[in-house]
Amino acid sequence: MPRILIIDDDPDVVEFTSIVLEKEGYEVVSASSAADGKRAIREEKPDLIILDVMMEQPDDGFVLAQEARADGIRTPILMLTSVGKAFGMEFGKDDEMVPVDDFAEKPLEPAVLLAKVKKLLEKEG
Repeated sequence: MPRILIIDDDPDVVEFTSIVLEKEGYEVVSASSAADGKRAIREEKPDLIILDVMMEQPDDGFVLAQEARADGIRTPILMLTSVGKAFGMEFGKDDEMVPVDDFAEKPLEPAVLLAKVKKLLEKEG
């Protein structure tokens, strides 16, 4: 079963997302900071990364995605954000500034999460 890495500093988001994914049979690992996430990407070799935009710094998720792509990591990335609802901002995929495969607004419905995960894993496979 595919391994999914969740990088988010909110323990509630990590727990909820993990429960939903594990119930579907996915193997889930997590990191609670950008630094731990970067290390986990190398060590865990996930099939999919679920990445929060804002952690210690407001742009941690963007920076981590950029660094991963610069390091040659091609693992699909699903970026989670609550920025749109909180501040009325919208983000889109951008190969240079926001090099991710898909976006999702938090809070995320389980069915939406699972559909996005399945789609990204199929694309990868």
